[in-house]
Amino acid sequence: MNALASEVGEILRKHGLTLSVAESCTGGKIGDMITEVPGSSDYFLGGVVSYSNQAKMDLLGVKRRSLESVGAVSEEVAIQMASGAVRAFGSDVALSTTGIAGPTGATPEKPVGLVYIAVSSKKATVCDKEIFKGERSAVKEQAAIKALEMLKSFLAKQK
Repeated sequence: MNALASEVGEILRKHGLTLSVAESCTGGKIGDMITEVPGSSDYFLGGVVSYSNQAKMDLLGVKRRSLESVGAVSEEVAIQMASGAVRAFGSDVALSTTGIAGPTGATPEKPVGLVYIAVSSKKATVCDKEIFKGERSAVKEQAAIKALEMLKSFLAKQK
């Protein structure tokens, strides 16, 4: 069991908050980490692995205009994914990830390891841009951990 996921779960439970996730590059890893914690059904409502742009639009309400103008791997889309998960699940807070886990898909402007992580609630939204090193699985793991760290920090500021 992941200690960080357990800690985040305790904070959510303590404050009576619910969580959902919208994952792209992490492929469900965040949801898996959260549900490894016994009792996570008290606060975790569910998640969407919206790998394709169509899924991002259909399931999370990401705007086609955003995907065409800035691309799926962008702050704008990460924020829309997180706020879309809040709406779709009716959760108090949501996490989202979108990025390039590699080894393919990179451009000079968007290297392998680039990940945008957003946390959104009905009151506030934050988004970080990270560039993780390593192979595909390492990028996914680092992004999932960073997302949980961001959620923990976000919740501490919302008190």
